Amino acid sequence: MADCCIIGGGVIGLSLARELAGRGAAVEVVCRDPVARPASWAAAGIFPPVSDGPAATALERFTAFSDRLHWTWADELRAETGIDNGLRRCGGLHVAGTSAGRERLAAARARWLAAGVRCLDCDGAAVAAAEPALAGAVARGTVSAGVILPDEAQIRPSRHLDALLASCRARGVRITTATVQGLERDGRRVGGVRTAGGTVRAERYCLAAGSWSEGLAAALGLALSTRPIRGQIVLVRLPRQLLSRIVSFGLDYLVPRPDGRLLVGATIEDVGFDDRTTAAGEAGLIDVARRLLGDVDGAVVERSWSGLRPGNRDGRPTLGPVPGWDNVWVTTGHFRAGMHLSTGSAVAVADMLDGVVPVPWLDAFAPWRGTESDDESVDAYLARVEIAAASPP
Repeated sequence: MADCCIIGGGVIGLSLARELAGRGAAVEVVCRDPVARPASWAAAGIFPPVSDGPAATALERFTAFSDRLHWTWADELRAETGIDNGLRRCGGLHVAGTSAGRERLAAARARWLAAGVRCLDCDGAAVAAAEPALAGAVARGTVSAGVILPDEAQIRPSRHLDALLASCRARGVRITTATVQGLERDGRRVGGVRTAGGTVRAERYCLAAGSWSEGLAAALGLALSTRPIRGQIVLVRLPRQLLSRIVSFGLDYLVPRPDGRLLVGATIEDVGFDDRTTAAGEAGLIDVARRLLGDVDGAVVERSWSGLRPGNRDGRPTLGPVPGWDNVWVTTGHFRAGMHLSTGSAVAVADMLDGVVPVPWLDAFAPWRGTESDDESVDAYLARVEIAAASPP
């Protein structure tokens, strides 16, 4: 019998498994898909710059905490597994072209400055100087202003997941690929996780199943407001890399990889559990790349994919013990920040399982929290997406 059974094999579940196993626990991960292939694998791996100053919200503090851990984990994972997860501070350039886009960019800059994030204003000429590949977009009027964020970073999600999986296996974590059919109850305790291949038993359990957590939680009487939001991404192979920074254009982005490839993302679609890519989604993303870079000779669309990001209604993840149960915890609802928040979530939940009193701001993510939030809700985010679609950046 394991000390802990984690339901979910994405970046959240694997990070928690690694952390617990590193503390000496016997851990089993049960996942419905091949491990490390859910929404986590489909992520772009953008880490926006964060600050945890006095005015920071609980989510901003949690992100800053997770961000600091990522740099430590990257070194540890490389030493343990030999895998470089690609974490690097490449910087970001946020650009706009229309008057409405410039107003939104100015408002974002004001928020970054208020949060203590380093940023630098750019006119069109400065944008072209910073990223010469955008000179054509500046000349065409597609881009007329920008803000450089020197501390924006990126990670290679597939490599990070490979490193996590290798670390988990080296630390003795057992991985079981199976669909969870139900939970066995024993008074105020869960006694086992039923799968087609048998029942997995452990002393403690943690729900980390992303968009699928809501149904499992409902069986325990916990109402989560987590729902899937589809994101499609296109991977383009370039003859040579054209960008040195992440370029964000409204809600779309280009992420340059050192191997010459370029990620173009991402759609934001409330379509339930449909994780298929679409011709319209791919065409829209390719159009974004063309608007910014023009027609690049030798550029080839290599592949496209999608993931279902688990969004909570109030815009915050859910972490903590499930009310009414003595041996069940939950960590889910990280929406578009699951990769970034994975390290902090792992340490925080592992501390809870070990009986460590959490820092006060973690109460903002407790399963029993209220509905008030300083952070943008998923519904508000989706409404902003609709407005942005009708008003070009």
